[in-house]
Amino acid sequence: MPLRSLARVLGHRRWFARLGPVLVPADRLVGRLTRGRLVALGLIPSLLLTTTGRRSGRPRTTPLLGVPDGPAVIVVGSNWGAPRHPDWALNLLADPAATLTRGGVSRPVRARPLTGPERDRAWRLALREWPAYRTYAARAGRRLPVFRLEPATGPGGAGR
Repeated sequence: MPLRSLARVLGHRRWFARLGPVLVPADRLVGRLTRGRLVALGLIPSLLLTTTGRRSGRPRTTPLLGVPDGPAVIVVGSNWGAPRHPDWALNLLADPAATLTRGGVSRPVRARPLTGPERDRAWRLALREWPAYRTYAARAGRRLPVFRLEPATGPGGAGR
């Protein structure tokens, strides 16, 4: 079984969701050292997302699975199935300006939380890439936020 397929199967396991947050700091470090070229061991379409901390005002970088959607990228606030939203999602709600780094290239983006049919469509795209999101949603007991990271254009860009 190819490693990517194995990762998708293991993603549903409770131990995987427990191990994930422990590995995030190492993944974040590898992502920074490789300028986003290697995140999540290349097993899933990953990126580094830098948000502004809603309390600290400092940059916060998180490795995430990102699903391409035209010029935008879809990200899901699963927090590995934990009952609370991840900090990066709360940061985006407070300030939608962010920086996306993928494949060694950084670009400013603006996050838009999705609702209604637009969220449903993006959710289906995300599930196609990472079926474990369904498991995480059930475990979390909350509706997982789905964001569309769109290229930031015009004055101010992503606010950085």
